[in-house]
Amino acid sequence: MNAPTSPPPLLRMARVSKSFPGVKALTDVTFDLRPGEVHALMGENGAGKSTLIKMLAGIHTPDEGSIEIDGRPVTIDSPNRSAELGIAVIHQELNTAPNMTVAQNLALGQEPRTAWGTLDRARMRRDAEAKLRRIGADVSPDTVIGRLSVGMQQMVEIARAVAQQARILVLDEPTAALSEAEAQRLLELVEELRESGMGLIYISHRMEEVYRLADRVSVFRDGHWIDTSDRADTTPESIVTRMVGRQLDDLYVHEPHEPGDVVLETRGLGDGAQVGPVDVRLRAGEVVGVAGLIGAGRTEFARLLFGAERARAGEIRMAGEPVRIRNPLDAVKLGIGLVPESRKEQALFLDLAVRENITVSGLGALSDLGVLRFGRIAELVRRQVESLNVRCSSPQQHVRNLSGGNQQKVVLARWLAVQPRVLLLDEPTRGVDIGAKHEIYKIIDRLAKEGVAVLMISSDLPEVLGISDRILVMRNGRLAGEFDHDEATEETVMLYATGVAGDGETDGVPDGRRAAVTKQGEAQ
Repeated sequence: MNAPTSPPPLLRMARVSKSFPGVKALTDVTFDLRPGEVHALMGENGAGKSTLIKMLAGIHTPDEGSIEIDGRPVTIDSPNRSAELGIAVIHQELNTAPNMTVAQNLALGQEPRTAWGTLDRARMRRDAEAKLRRIGADVSPDTVIGRLSVGMQQMVEIARAVAQQARILVLDEPTAALSEAEAQRLLELVEELRESGMGLIYISHRMEEVYRLADRVSVFRDGHWIDTSDRADTTPESIVTRMVGRQLDDLYVHEPHEPGDVVLETRGLGDGAQVGPVDVRLRAGEVVGVAGLIGAGRTEFARLLFGAERARAGEIRMAGEPVRIRNPLDAVKLGIGLVPESRKEQALFLDLAVRENITVSGLGALSDLGVLRFGRIAELVRRQVESLNVRCSSPQQHVRNLSGGNQQKVVLARWLAVQPRVLLLDEPTRGVDIGAKHEIYKIIDRLAKEGVAVLMISSDLPEVLGISDRILVMRNGRLAGEFDHDEATEETVMLYATGVAGDGETDGVPDGRRAAVTKQGEAQ
């Protein structure tokens, strides 16, 4: 009697390869997904994960290899064909129509009609309520989707995928821009969808999520599949080693820096609405981390310093002298640079080359009498690309085609090229892999050693504690607490961020109260 054969996997990609001009994105990759499984894809930015899922979405087609669904070969040559095969992809850049309502987004392309051929709005609304109820999303169908948080917009996209009876759901960095509560709800939903028999491909740089959700983990590096393991048979350290191809030393780079003179100081700075009054001092050669919950005013404070928002109260001083920063050009002239929260929307010229993106803020120093000196430009760009290990086919490659980590390094290279006195970093490692994070930490450490005053905003509390010489905690647009590196703990910072300790009214905290709260945090 023949032994029973195992059913084919829900999805199988066999020896697929894909090339783009100047780069081999995937080489001979084999991957499979089972029903009722969360399969995590791990790898540095540029490892090939995005190319693989774009093949499933019908955006790219493989140059070589085959794709099977339920053991049958298929061709996925368009997003419509992908949807027909039961595949849904939730990209990092959400695919919603921001000016339309939730109900309209959920019905997009499948709008119900009345017997007279007109749009059946009542039915569309009822259908939307049912779709949202099915995944437990508490949102009105009448809300314009652009007014929702990123987390709720993701829920709407997942509701659409579930309603279309998708059997394969791909989630690409789904919690990168979510609040803690939104992230927890999304992780619970992933677990519920797995129990329903759906196969999920989960891409994340957050190891704790992978270890909570994944049944199996596949590691990619430089466009190659490295291996696939049951999650229970691996460790975070072994995953990182396979991702980067080497053993990482301590992730956080922190050697105590010797702070110099005060470079920038704010006195009662505020915008009259979300921020202020704030008193802060930044010293040369010091890394100052800024922690706080979403909505604490951290980004708005950085934008005030950079002139992207107009200050309505207080003053800014550079080297002890009052200055006026009316716009970013004023800030750049004073030696202040900003790496903003969203590199794609606020920092990069996506359809220009690496070269133009690096040099755009320093063209004056690269020209004589208004004539650009291309030899000088080429040498500067070469130095920055090598110094920051920017992985690109050439300086002429469009920055759009770089990985997230390399895009972030291009933004950093722009400011390093003009040698700022103060560098403001807003979520500098968001959406980048662990290897690129390590490199960015080394860049920050190098800048401080060279005498730059670095102000780093981050929602990753271990990151703030790991690399900062001094930590500021913001709440409700004001400074709620201030701690040296050695006295700060996660518990202490959260006590101030949530308002359990501190009053948010003053610059820093009296030493006695600070010490008492530190002991309280350590005891918890």
